[in-house]
Amino acid sequence: MFYEGKIFRPPSEAKSIILQITVGCRHNACTFCTMYKDKSFRIKSRTEIHEIIAIAQAQDSDAERIFLADGDAIAVDNSLLIEILDQLYKKFPRLKRVGIYGGPKDILAKSPEELAELKTHGLTIVYLGVESGNEGILSSVCKGVTALEMIEAGQKVKSSGLTLSCTVIIGLGGKAHSHEHATDTAQVISKIDPEYLGALTLMLEPEAPLTKAIKNGSFQILTPFESLSELRTLLSELKVSNCVFRSNHASNYLPLRATLPQDRNALLQTLDSVIDNQTLERLRPDYWRGL
Repeated sequence: MFYEGKIFRPPSEAKSIILQITVGCRHNACTFCTMYKDKSFRIKSRTEIHEIIAIAQAQDSDAERIFLADGDAIAVDNSLLIEILDQLYKKFPRLKRVGIYGGPKDILAKSPEELAELKTHGLTIVYLGVESGNEGILSSVCKGVTALEMIEAGQKVKSSGLTLSCTVIIGLGGKAHSHEHATDTAQVISKIDPEYLGALTLMLEPEAPLTKAIKNGSFQILTPFESLSELRTLLSELKVSNCVFRSNHASNYLPLRATLPQDRNALLQTLDSVIDNQTLERLRPDYWRGL
């Protein structure tokens, strides 16, 4: 499969065919992210898209899962997205699931009817990077939306019938704003009430704008146990109806899996045990962590 630049996908899409229908990220301004800095955003032409679908079909016509990349693929006009979805279900008879990244601004640009239409044509799951629920942090990292707009975007996906998977970043507020990052993020996620929630731990490439703040001392990164304490605060205040939680990304110090709220107490007990006993051997070493 031909790709332009590096390709990124959610951990849960590891077994999916990745179709790059857009290049880069339309927003591409977040200070913690360098994933798409080497690309200029564009939507691929119909000809290009039909070509990559044909290549994918030739490679694995029995595929059951497909992920549409890059970072803001939901920004594609609905008429083209529907055409793509219809083609995929025609070309891949065993297809069961199609996923896509959805930036909050691009989700907000879609009407409820448009999102529901995508669901009708086979779009299955949308991945939304919430990152933080704190107004100041969202502004400082240039996420491009307010906390209320983030909630609106998440609720809009949910109300359409699409499955929603949200991600948050532990440590994004640094030492100075750790507590409010945890509590405000818990509030935002609670109001969205996604089916899936993933917690990543802040890791930065040298060229990330936020790295400069660390170097000049204006941003202090959390220690491993401070990161776990922040995660504990978030989980203790989270109020969701039925959410699959994962913090098993390569960036995380302590891989965790749970269904909330059912497993909350067990999850908190695990975190308390590791934090209280400063159990270093339970943590993933830095040389094993990655973006």
